[in-house]
Amino acid sequence: MIGNDYSLELCNIFHTGQVEPGSCLQRIFGSVQTGLILKDVSLEVRAGEVLAVLGSKGSGKRALLEVISRRSRGPTRGQILLDGAPMTLSLYQKNCGYVSHRVDLIPSLNVEQTLHYAANLTIGSQVSRYVRSSRVRQVLADLALSQVARRSVASLTLSEYRRLAIGIQLVKDPVLLLLDEPTANLDPLSTYLIVSMLSSHARRRERAVVLTMEKPRSDVFPFLDRAAYLCLGDLVYAGPTRLMLEYFRAIGFPCPDLENPLMYYLCLSTVDRRSRERFIESNTQIIALVEKFKLEGGPYRKSSAGGGGAGHVLLGTGESPPSHKMPLTTLGKPGTLQIGFTLYQRLLASTFNLSAIAAQHLFLHLALFPLICTLLWFFYRDIKHQDGPFTFQSLNGFLLNCLLSSCACAIVKTACTFPIHRTRYYQEAHEGLYSGPLFLLSFNLYSLPFSILTVAIGSRILFEATGMTSSTDWFFFAAIICSCYLLAEQQTIAILMIIKGSFIAAVTSLYLSTIFIVLSSGTLRSYASLPEWLLYLTYASQTRYSGAFLSRQLFGSVYTALPPNCTARLPVNDAFLCRYKDSTAYLAERYSRGGSVFNINDMLDSDFNLSFSYAFPVAFVLLNCILYLIPLPSFIKAKFRD
Repeated sequence: MIGNDYSLELCNIFHTGQVEPGSCLQRIFGSVQTGLILKDVSLEVRAGEVLAVLGSKGSGKRALLEVISRRSRGPTRGQILLDGAPMTLSLYQKNCGYVSHRVDLIPSLNVEQTLHYAANLTIGSQVSRYVRSSRVRQVLADLALSQVARRSVASLTLSEYRRLAIGIQLVKDPVLLLLDEPTANLDPLSTYLIVSMLSSHARRRERAVVLTMEKPRSDVFPFLDRAAYLCLGDLVYAGPTRLMLEYFRAIGFPCPDLENPLMYYLCLSTVDRRSRERFIESNTQIIALVEKFKLEGGPYRKSSAGGGGAGHVLLGTGESPPSHKMPLTTLGKPGTLQIGFTLYQRLLASTFNLSAIAAQHLFLHLALFPLICTLLWFFYRDIKHQDGPFTFQSLNGFLLNCLLSSCACAIVKTACTFPIHRTRYYQEAHEGLYSGPLFLLSFNLYSLPFSILTVAIGSRILFEATGMTSSTDWFFFAAIICSCYLLAEQQTIAILMIIKGSFIAAVTSLYLSTIFIVLSSGTLRSYASLPEWLLYLTYASQTRYSGAFLSRQLFGSVYTALPPNCTARLPVNDAFLCRYKDSTAYLAERYSRGGSVFNINDMLDSDFNLSFSYAFPVAFVLLNCILYLIPLPSFIKAKFRD
């Protein structure tokens, strides 16, 4: 158990990382330019204190927070101690919280629901529901969010949104809270409000708070117990703010009267790039300040003794001195079942809330496919009454549109509803809350009833156009349409794993589905016209089985033969349109391979095709679980967080 008098100590931290943006190929092959980002950084913050890490862009503020939170990429050496114990990833995730500069919350949830589900995802089941609810109410009050507790996240102001993002971390009562630019782009009143709330939380709960700021205001100075100035990874000052003025005055840089000391010394520790002369002058001055603090800053920094030599630990290697303490949070950690059930509840709440976004998602889940099916029914409602030579062509178009509409609707629905939860997953998984397979399992269990219901309604509408009346025929017709719908969903989920934009992912998935339908469904190209190698490839496509099943069902059950006077009914005799004597002749042309080993009866076997139509979506579910389990390149996952 971490006591009330704990501290976070950083001793001689060096960190190497990417110093400039690289192209996609450079990041894949690891050829981006790297350099030393943090250089011999040592500082301390104790329980009940707020430490502000100040610096201009590129000074290493965010890198410092990522090193502390064990999120950094690249070699890091030095020592990080929390209450005397080496900071490991497990220790950090159990006891600390991180509020990144970008937090993507689920917009259709309201404020109270967002905090409620955050509590269930981070607080163990041994804590009663009453205690969790009390914790949520306390955070709402502490962050002045009680008045907007019932408002949706999408309707919040920027200040309210930032406070809610902070509340998600505060609800688990972390002993150390890291915040990356929590006041960026906020008005002065909102900045004052957030910093004062963080200071109040630190003092009242005896918690340590570390935040970064680029443009500190003078009115937040009383709330900052410690300050650390960074310039290109070097420390210019680190210590109590009440001693900061004394230190700089002692080395010959007193703060002028009526000046904001935070901003004045920030400008002093920033390289001036307005001209070559100013750059050289300011850079020389900063080097002198860094060396001065290394020599005389020990009493201010109050770093722990023995920061070098044998006491060092190479972070990321797992090698660390044995800890004499095992700090644990008082709220515990939830189990897998609790996390999975919470994710499922959150998905349902995000769909059935009284908000515009929730209504849109509910429409996409339940009404989009039936609406498209209704439009198709208007076009094809007279198919069952046709008795001319266009019968087979019309029915073939109907079958093609059934396959295309089911895939397209599933793709559009998934591309519009899944990215919100996917991005939230990437951010929460980065905190170690749950794994990708658990997230996908919860999402599939939530999405499956909607998919079955919307396909049942839509397929019933389409079924009316076929002229078939048997409920068994409708069941199998709906089952095949549902298999196509489910496969398109899983295919889009896989694509959205690496493509951030919903539109690009939807177009990509739709393009792939269209290719599969055109080449392997038998509706646009007969198997007789396919090269042998391409025919073998169709066996790896789900539409090969679903198209064959629907063709046999529709052409074999209703349309058995054309009228004998087919040619006479045409304005111009056309043997091409009347080349099919009956449905057997049509199916033989579409699916037979003269002189080939492929047998038409085997290719149109209903049980075989139905089984394999569902084997593909099931296999895709397993594939997605594997994809969300294996480690992705960091730059791919980072674009969903940063």
